[in-house]
Amino acid sequence: MTKKKLHVAMIGSGFIGKVHSNAFRQVGHFFDVPYELHLKVIGGRSRAKLEAAAAQWGWEEVETDWQAVVGRTDIDVVDVAVPNALHAPIAMAAAQAGKTVLCEKPLATSLEEAERMAEAARKVANLVWFNYRRIPAVAFAKQLIDEGRIGQTYHYRGLYLNQSGNDPSKAAGWRYRRSEAGSGAAGDLLSHAIDLALYLNGPIRELTSMSHTFAAGRDVDDAALLLARFGNGSIGSFEVSRYGVGCQNRNTFEINGSKGMLQFSLDDMNRLDFYDATEPANLRASRSLAVTGPDHPYWEKFWKPGHVIGYEHPFIATLGDFLSSMARGDTFHVNFDDAVEVQRVLDAVERSAVSGHWIILDNSSR
Repeated sequence: MTKKKLHVAMIGSGFIGKVHSNAFRQVGHFFDVPYELHLKVIGGRSRAKLEAAAAQWGWEEVETDWQAVVGRTDIDVVDVAVPNALHAPIAMAAAQAGKTVLCEKPLATSLEEAERMAEAARKVANLVWFNYRRIPAVAFAKQLIDEGRIGQTYHYRGLYLNQSGNDPSKAAGWRYRRSEAGSGAAGDLLSHAIDLALYLNGPIRELTSMSHTFAAGRDVDDAALLLARFGNGSIGSFEVSRYGVGCQNRNTFEINGSKGMLQFSLDDMNRLDFYDATEPANLRASRSLAVTGPDHPYWEKFWKPGHVIGYEHPFIATLGDFLSSMARGDTFHVNFDDAVEVQRVLDAVERSAVSGHWIILDNSSR
């Protein structure tokens, strides 16, 4: 059966543009998606970089003016893979032109901006690339939680560390300038940690936070810490830093409940630690589960049981799920509305770090 062709434009040719290009190229190899993707245009600031990316990934055209792309009648999908400050103008213009819109995280540089983006995209299919939800081990953790295997949640701990701030060659980029990034480690790293917490443990009711900048003269945060109370009665802690020396990309969570414990680390992304507190006392121990099938999330999409996947596969799974959802007319998660909730937490984190006070995110009292 002939598949409908979707003409894709991607604005951005950096690291994340490479990741997205790979997902566009690979998704049809792993997922039975009802569309054929045509990589029509790649846009960005440097024509030389664009031409190199186009040659590597098979983009048909290059364009240095994003405004010349988003309204084109021969474009169906616009993927926003640029510095954070450009997310809103590009995504909103694309949505107003009736395009399907994909956007990197964090959605915006502020809560108000995120809310305007979500409103603008209300009538079009949209996606935010919070890819870690679709790591099989993370999706399996969600399944175990929903099945009641850890019981009532008591504690949620999230940690995301890298060492990029300690590397002068990396610290000169746009991620370290408020004018382009909006924030530092909070938007870059904490957004992922918060999205996973909302996915696995539900809404955050209130929080208190602190942030710190290690580099003199830098106008974004290098690290952030927060304590949180969740709507389900559990308490949580989060730590993110670009000065986590010794950690290249350490994204972890641990959840303690009345019936068990779950622990995950991106350092060993194909495994999930599970402790079953309902076992007889003399048999209780943490199990390191290889979440590579059989009967694990996405095991039939990628390789045979026991064969590991890598960083690129959750992006492929995100896109595969999105395209299938769009064809069915279903609501996809993570969408712009979901990303607004992440932005709401980030906004509270920033306000609390300035004031030193607890911030209530809903109408509940402390």
